[in-house]
Amino acid sequence: MAQSLTESLRKNRLIVVAVDQASGRVRVKEESEACTDLSCSKETLVVSDQGISADLQTLNPGDIVKLEGKTGSPQRIVVVRRVWDELTSPEW
Repeated sequence: MAQSLTESLRKNRLIVVAVDQASGRVRVKEESEACTDLSCSKETLVVSDQGISADLQTLNPGDIVKLEGKTGSPQRIVVVRRVWDELTSPEW
């Protein structure tokens, strides 16, 4: 059965659970799935409204992201929505 566009977008978006800058790991989870640890290299870029950075500390728990690159070791982490935007949305 084919997925709807909404289901496809929801599946490709992850929620940041934790960031460990020292080990280069970011823990993420899908909306209803278990957590996954990502191994990030020094070349992994974080893309957000504030610009492009190689600093994982620009990620916040609760941020909604999508990944680009290899599974488990992304080349780019794109911030789709910041946690503070999520908490102020009309859905709350």
